[in-house]
Order: sequence, then C-alpha cells, then structure tokens
Amino acid sequence: MNYLNYFLIIIGAIVAMYAKTGTNQNQYVLIGGIVLLMIGIYRISRNIKSRSLKDNDEGITKDD
Repeated sequence: MNYLNYFLIIIGAIVAMYAKTGTNQNQYVLIGGIVLLMIGIYRISRNIKSRSLKDNDEGITKDD
C-alpha cells in the first residue's frame, strides 16, 4: 500500500510539471497534479510517528 503513496507523488509531480510547460497552460490539469502530489505527501506523513515528550526526557540525565 506504501507504493500507492509514492506513485501518487510521482504522478502528481509529473502532471504538475507537464501542465506548467508550454505556452497554453491548463490550470485544471495543474491543480489536479498538485492535488495528487499533496494527497501522496499527506498519506505518507500520517504514518510517521511523532516523538513524545517522554521519549525526549529519557536520554537526559543531570549531574548536579
């Protein structure tokens, strides 16, 4: 399922670059490419775990 996310990012980037080139730019194709790109990035970023405050405090020791 992770390959779908990378596929969306690659296809979105290619479509957005394709729509931007040339003299006759199609805004709807550009928006569609950007939407695909952002959906792929969102799907990958929601699977990344964030650090909790407890994880950061475990490695810190104070020598007073």
